[in-house]
Amino acid sequence: MGIEELGKKASEAAGKVGEFAKENADKVSEALKSEQAESISDKILDGAADLANKISGGSHADKIQEVRDNIDGKLGNE
Repeated sequence: MGIEELGKKASEAAGKVGEFAKENADKVSEALKSEQAESISDKILDGAADLANKISGGSHADKIQEVRDNIDGKLGNE
């Protein structure tokens, strides 16, 4: 399979994902507000915040925490 064919397949897949999301917006929204999403998102956000703090030497810890909390408020149920 060539790069053009791979790009075409990726584009088709993205279109299908978009259609699914539109058709199931309520279910997608519900899933994003679930306890499972909360648990997963907390682990990912904590890891990303820890990495950002390591890279910045902790000099932007307050801003990193603010961004982490802002994103967390949009995912999960807490």
